[in-house]
Amino acid sequence: MLKVPLYNMDGKKVGEQELSAAVFGVDVKPTVLHEAAVAQLSASRKVIAHTKTRGEVRGGGKKPWKQKGTGRARHGSIRSPIWKGGGVVFGPRNTRNYEKKINRKVKQQALRMALTDKVAHDRLLVLETLTAAEYKTKTMVKMLKALPVGRKVLVALPARDQKVVKSLANLPQVTSVNVGSLNITVLLGHDTVLTTAAGTKKMEEMFG
Repeated sequence: MLKVPLYNMDGKKVGEQELSAAVFGVDVKPTVLHEAAVAQLSASRKVIAHTKTRGEVRGGGKKPWKQKGTGRARHGSIRSPIWKGGGVVFGPRNTRNYEKKINRKVKQQALRMALTDKVAHDRLLVLETLTAAEYKTKTMVKMLKALPVGRKVLVALPARDQKVVKSLANLPQVTSVNVGSLNITVLLGHDTVLTTAAGTKKMEEMFG
């Protein structure tokens, strides 16, 4: 079992929290982390670029001139790709799928590796509890200043607490998520993961 300091909301150490080595003490392989991150970013990519084919461009219903006798090349539509204002050949389409296949077990392993990396670099901070008596950002700012957090903080809650979430919402460098919504990109994108003792237990249940 691994052990990390357990803090209260005043930033004082009040004990130690045991962590499962099966989740927080695995071998970290950068290639697996990279594969999982690329797969998630690809799946969330929005396809914006889109060109119209000759069948989708407006107009061109009438044959521009008769087939024979004019001395000019034959044409059936002014919306042919070789005409100005015509359709586009082999242009980007919004039907393109950027998703990359990744096995569920690999994705789970990548999450464990990301959490292990946080523990190894003292970037997983565990609180006894995290509560808010009222909607007050100042309370959260005071707590974060008392803790050894990095520049960007991910607050992983075992269950949604509306007062905590709303109190953190105005802090630009802080993101709050439920433990069940943790993913590889959000873990890699934050310096510090701040959770509670109950949050670590839920991570062990979900990712173990």
